[in-house]
Amino acid sequence: MKINKRKWIIEADIFGMQAAMEEGWLSSEELVTLYLERIGTHDPLLRSLLEINPDAIDIAKALDKERGETGSRGSLHGIPILLKDNIDTRDRLHTSAGSVALANSYAAEDSAVAARLRAAGAVILGKTNMTEWANFMSGSMWAGYSSRGGQTLNPYGPGELFIGGSSSGSAAAVAANLGAAAIGTETSGSIISPACQTALVGIKPTIGLVSRAGIIPITNSQDTAGPMARTVTDAAILLGVIAGADERDEATAAGARHAQQDYTSFLDASYLKQARIGIPRFYYKDLDEDRLAVIERAIEALKESGAAIIDPVELPCEQVDWDWHVLRYEFKRYLNDYLAKLDESVPVHSLQELIAYNERFAEIALKYGQGTLIWSEETSGTLTEPEYMESLRRNKELAGKQGIDAALEKYRLDALLFLGNEGGDDLAARAGYPVITVPGGDAEQGIIAPGGYVTKGPQGISFIGTAFSEPTLIKLAYGYEQATKHRYPPSAFN
Repeated sequence: MKINKRKWIIEADIFGMQAAMEEGWLSSEELVTLYLERIGTHDPLLRSLLEINPDAIDIAKALDKERGETGSRGSLHGIPILLKDNIDTRDRLHTSAGSVALANSYAAEDSAVAARLRAAGAVILGKTNMTEWANFMSGSMWAGYSSRGGQTLNPYGPGELFIGGSSSGSAAAVAANLGAAAIGTETSGSIISPACQTALVGIKPTIGLVSRAGIIPITNSQDTAGPMARTVTDAAILLGVIAGADERDEATAAGARHAQQDYTSFLDASYLKQARIGIPRFYYKDLDEDRLAVIERAIEALKESGAAIIDPVELPCEQVDWDWHVLRYEFKRYLNDYLAKLDESVPVHSLQELIAYNERFAEIALKYGQGTLIWSEETSGTLTEPEYMESLRRNKELAGKQGIDAALEKYRLDALLFLGNEGGDDLAARAGYPVITVPGGDAEQGIIAPGGYVTKGPQGISFIGTAFSEPTLIKLAYGYEQATKHRYPPSAFN
């Protein structure tokens, strides 16, 4: 039987791609070509990619040759993976965080994430668009917008549905089947939010599990890279490749004790029968009727799968008035460190110079202004301010030990259940704890939210646990995914 590869590639998973290449009816070169064709057809509307790797075909050919001569390196051998545009790659791709200021900046070396992907045999297919400077440039900037790439659209409702940020391009591209999977980054919701809006699986790992070396930063306390994929299995494969110790990121020294080389061993749907999952009703109170119905259906599906549902549970931190001082103070310090190391040909080497550059080229650089950049520049950059140190302490204590951990211990829980990025992702980000989101079905009508976006469309169900609980969260998400099968491709991009 002749296989229509252009149809087959839609929703193809990584294990399926590997099987096809091992059986010999597909090559990595063909796989890359199929995705490039889809990018050429669909991405002019979505604007999910900033650049295609000009060497992708040649890399795929070399990996095909290697497979034939010495065999496969593993699950990612020859698989085309997309990277968010704040992740350094030492090749002919730029790394710009979506900015025109860094539009011609080439990284001097691979980020730890890119190096691990290459070592595993992945083909780095291209760089994805993102909310500029990871959405730390302007309070009014629309998610998915960058001065370099324009506005990324949600493939489930281009121009209508919210895409989520700041890993917007990574989400849109994978959801529309323009790549096998992608790596995004998160400070507070930037993987989880766009994954939720595009029926994807997203994993925001515990701080220290994945190296941040070579990633344009917001904050050392909360930043991390993580996988974005169409299935829990594909996300688990990616996490196993990018997790591990790196001498360039001291946080990974602690994470190395917990890192697994193969997270697919935790794809155990039967685990739900022994799981205890907490329902933090406080974080559901502002949901509109349709989105509340999504989370209620998820709770019922988990019950039917055998999970013990503890409803409600209370978090001691529910009434805390959170601030953003950690991001404000750390951004200047760590961005200056990154920019200072760039080549002399790059026009900016500090936050101060970046602000001046944007003012000079305001017509193209400042559609939404740069109030957040200016707000951060007003700090000393030394991280010695009492306001900063107190905010950092409160985040770790109140969101972590006296928040998520306290609830997990009191109610003897495996995880807490949230709708998408509705509050839980920020708590986990402040604590440095992991989150996994999985498609949870659609909100049929929704409302117009305060930001002006429509809340209908795909919604994610998110499981949150304590530090380094990724194995348990993967078990829960996989069990829920297999029981519900909510993922479907966007109809306009088949």
